[in-house]
Amino acid sequence: MKLVLASTSRYRRELLARLQLPFEIAAPEVDEFPLAGETPPQTALRLAQLKARAVAEKFPAALIIGSDQVATLDGAQIGKPGGHERALAQLKTMRGRAVIFHTALCLLNSRSGRMQVREVPVTVHFRNLSDTQIEAYLRKEQPYDCAGSAKSEGLGIALVERYEGDDPNALIGLPLIALTDMLRAEGLDPLTA
Repeated sequence: MKLVLASTSRYRRELLARLQLPFEIAAPEVDEFPLAGETPPQTALRLAQLKARAVAEKFPAALIIGSDQVATLDGAQIGKPGGHERALAQLKTMRGRAVIFHTALCLLNSRSGRMQVREVPVTVHFRNLSDTQIEAYLRKEQPYDCAGSAKSEGLGIALVERYEGDDPNALIGLPLIALTDMLRAEGLDPLTA
């Protein structure tokens, strides 16, 4: 069966490539806004499933990977900044504090209809950085397409004091440890494929 990543994220594509399995990419057309009364983990889980289902019609005999991430500070969602000023405000608010990144994963077998889902949280403790340090980081890396305004796989690691979580890949957007378990449950072992 084909392996399909229901995402246009270059970060997720790069992570999935680490498993050395051939895969295709399909853009899921979904509304990513949270629903009223939904918790951040619920939003992430719902969107991961929605993304996988959105491309299932095009791939009737495939293993489809959907993933979504919601970052929270004190329970409030932190989105992608989209630009410098918002990124600056986000990082100033987050300095010296802990942010939880709720990354949800869905593996849909479009042939059988079987769906596996899991949420993999990672807590990031940010350093208490100066305005000058934050500004310098943003000028160098420009992480405007990343929830929480930091690329941990790049220079953003210098913003971090420590992590708490089971899979550091979840922070980048695709929990590979959980995904490997899910793929094996479908008979696809990355080590022997």
